[in-house]
Amino acid sequence: MAKKAELLKKAEELGVDVTPKNTIAEIEEALLNAEKSAPGIAVNDEPIAVESTATEDETGEQADATDKTYKKSGKGSKKAEAEARELEEKEARKEAGDTSPVDPDAEESVKKGPIPVTRPKIERRSKNYRKSAEKIETDKTYSLEEAVALAKETSTVKFDASVELHVNLNVDPKHADQNIRGGAVLPHGTGKSVRVAVLANDEESAAAKKAGADIAKGEVLLQDLDKEVIDFDVLIATPEMMAKLGKYARVLGPKGLMPNPKSGTVTKDVAKAVTEAKAGRVDFRVDKYGIIHVAFGKVSFDQKALAENAEVILKVITDAKPSSVKANYVKKITVATTMGPSIRISS
Repeated sequence: MAKKAELLKKAEELGVDVTPKNTIAEIEEALLNAEKSAPGIAVNDEPIAVESTATEDETGEQADATDKTYKKSGKGSKKAEAEARELEEKEARKEAGDTSPVDPDAEESVKKGPIPVTRPKIERRSKNYRKSAEKIETDKTYSLEEAVALAKETSTVKFDASVELHVNLNVDPKHADQNIRGGAVLPHGTGKSVRVAVLANDEESAAAKKAGADIAKGEVLLQDLDKEVIDFDVLIATPEMMAKLGKYARVLGPKGLMPNPKSGTVTKDVAKAVTEAKAGRVDFRVDKYGIIHVAFGKVSFDQKALAENAEVILKVITDAKPSSVKANYVKKITVATTMGPSIRISS
């Protein structure tokens, strides 16, 4: 900054038209041009020689500046050189403790737009959803029958939506005894057509086929699994056949189709298991947040049928309470339809 001030003073004395907005390089160039055009400038009728503040090498460089050829882009371009000079000046100002902008008339801050405000979740929902949500009092706890009736009323989708139960439990699924899972046979079914496959010996396969199994031939089932073809919703196996399914765990496990004794899909009485699956058995398992999500019917179901299905599931979940949980086991229960608002019910 001291150098710039000195150059500005010289320019003022010599009558060279420069301002503090100009860079050091521009001021030096203006002085150099003034010297070339008029080696001696008269001030008060006396000739005065222009003194150069640059060294011999710098003067030589400046003299050749007009003849210098620049690259179109990159390190040797004119733009890169100008940016390098600006950076040097900025560093020089920092060292001198000058934080003021080069151009005093320049804006000190860049204009910024308004800070975006995130709208409440309900405002981001569809028009039909908002209309349905208005029918539900958020601070009220409904009975199961009232919640089911409201769920049917607030479903606005064009298809026969599922009615779901969401139960928030005071458990930690990382502990084996608190990893709640189970199943229940719904008295009024789920409203879905379930495809059942059975892996058992010939005699049990015949009984399963009679009970309504869609796939009862073990050889055909294993050939499909080799090709990773899954054409069933529930897989039931006898305990002695589980060894044959071990190598397909990576295919069946992620889809939740691996037979398990806790869900009733590993059993010696395959005919009974097939009957239950066809009648409307639902299996559930707590997720990593300690919540169970399970569908217990369709909107087209009768209100009483839906309430009875939900009661069966809630009883199974309540009976599965682990002994290690001392505080409130059930924290929150809500009922909702597919793409519909949730309705809180009393636990």
